Amino acid sequence: MTGRGIDQILPHPGDPQIREPSVISATHYVMLAEAINGPIPKPAPFAYIWGEALDELAHIRPDARIINLETSITESRTLWPKGINYRMSPANIPCIMAAEIDICSLANNHVLDCHYPGLEETIEALKHSHIAGVGAGRDTAEAQAPAIKEIADRGRVIVFGFGSVTSGIAREWAAGPNRPGVNLLPDLSDRTADRIATQISSHKQPGDVVVASIHWGGNWGYRIASDDRSFAHRLIDTGAVDVVHGHSSHHAKAIEVYKGKLILYGCGDFLNDYEGIAGYEAYRDDLALMYLPTIEATAGDLVRLAIVPFQIKRFRLNRASPSDVTWIRDILSREGRSFGTRLDVMQGTTLELSWT
Repeated sequence: MTGRGIDQILPHPGDPQIREPSVISATHYVMLAEAINGPIPKPAPFAYIWGEALDELAHIRPDARIINLETSITESRTLWPKGINYRMSPANIPCIMAAEIDICSLANNHVLDCHYPGLEETIEALKHSHIAGVGAGRDTAEAQAPAIKEIADRGRVIVFGFGSVTSGIAREWAAGPNRPGVNLLPDLSDRTADRIATQISSHKQPGDVVVASIHWGGNWGYRIASDDRSFAHRLIDTGAVDVVHGHSSHHAKAIEVYKGKLILYGCGDFLNDYEGIAGYEAYRDDLALMYLPTIEATAGDLVRLAIVPFQIKRFRLNRASPSDVTWIRDILSREGRSFGTRLDVMQGTTLELSWT
């Protein structure tokens, strides 16, 4: 599951006056969405955005709920000069809490949009709300540290967050020994994968399931870069990683099962504010997928992957229509053909992965 935050354009650091940008508030996006799909409740409860996804979560009761949180959570008005900047008010963090999210990957190209003060406030806001953040920190050690979720009587889920410059993360965002930032990968080489494996080995115990949450690649398009695939394979070959949770693209991409391990090359957005914005309709970024893998803890192998499709409409997750479920099935089966995977409709609107 991935999420994107509230879009605001803020002043550059040191600017004495606030600029007059084309969009300064998420209310602009609310108006665009309402023009397409009708009125959105005002005020809306914090749980509103999750819609029918909450019923699914209550039914499945997953052991760990993991998202990529692609925004800062801050009141800071200091902008990293990059053009498009996201922030969410700390007063809205109950939106995340409403879905009982356990772990947020912060290794992405928006977490430092409000500069170092914004990152620090993001980390503190999550910590205060008892939500683990990974992949960014006040220094290298904190950015590289994993989040660990204890599963009663069944082991642990360990999540590491990583970012790649291929997703648009600036190299200067890399955390340092005395500098806040992102756990940024220098490249996608075997050497880097082996270094990561060594770090993971100091935390991993028998029965642990390790997730590498990686922000990589562009926003649009289905092509899987050869570097991404070889890097994911190397992480699995080392025996350190059981699930590769890839994100950055605004729509879902191919799925692979490699040596029994799950690789999600691009999960797509689960929540965003693009409703009513034209330009990429062919990719159906209004369709959001909830990935529900069952992992055998002893070996870390994938047992089953169920996927529940939703549609973002009026800034709320609604069950996808049968025709939209069929569209997702066909697209991801097409893209998964070279990886030996396909999707089938199982119960109602739930999809299930098959692999060879």
